[in-house]
Amino acid sequence: MTFSKSTTKTAGKTYSTYRFTPDRIFQGTGGSRMINRGERQTFCKKERLCRTKLIEELFEEGNVFYTSQFRIIWLISSTSLPSPAQIAISVPKKNIRLAVSRNLVKRRIREAYRRIKHLLYDFLGSENIQIAFILIYRQNRITDFKKIEKSLVEVIDKLCENIRQKHG
Repeated sequence: MTFSKSTTKTAGKTYSTYRFTPDRIFQGTGGSRMINRGERQTFCKKERLCRTKLIEELFEEGNVFYTSQFRIIWLISSTSLPSPAQIAISVPKKNIRLAVSRNLVKRRIREAYRRIKHLLYDFLGSENIQIAFILIYRQNRITDFKKIEKSLVEVIDKLCENIRQKHG
């Protein structure tokens, strides 16, 4: 815990502002995991699934499961990946016709994944494995962020359970 004091001078008067800053904060998705203040929650290029050969391998040999909103195709990687998990997100044109709406859904999925990926990364780190997976959106309407986030928590739990069964 740190306290900071800042002073500002306006029109000849001095104002002092006191601010409390905790060293650690709780994760906002309902989890009890503590995140260090300096730890950044990002979704960078190395976490995105871009390699065509790996995507083809996923569709040919990958394991599949379904949730209410997503179809998930996943595979434990035999080659070394730059991050514990690489992900591709797809919203089919068949389900949502307008590109603007598809992009909105993809942004919501990416943001929800960015906020909760630590659950998956903690599991993969403890098992010492790397995976690649594709999330395919199944709904034919735009879902609000809270429902997508809740569904992604369900996806990650189910994914961890499936990995444990296959790998264990």
